[in-house]
Amino acid sequence: MHVHVNHADGEAKFWLEPVIELAQNYGLSTQELREVNNLVNLHAQEIKDAWNRHFAG
Repeated sequence: MHVHVNHADGEAKFWLEPVIELAQNYGLSTQELREVNNLVNLHAQEIKDAWNRHFAG
């Protein structure tokens, strides 16, 4: 399970399981990655629920 994050400066992919961690980074700065990581952690359950709804059928 993962999430893609798009930004004007680039994009990143974060694994959601077994733990949230950066999988790939394409152009985001350390500060931007830190902010995205915080948002992914803050909204992890919402993201996982959306993933499960999307791939359930």
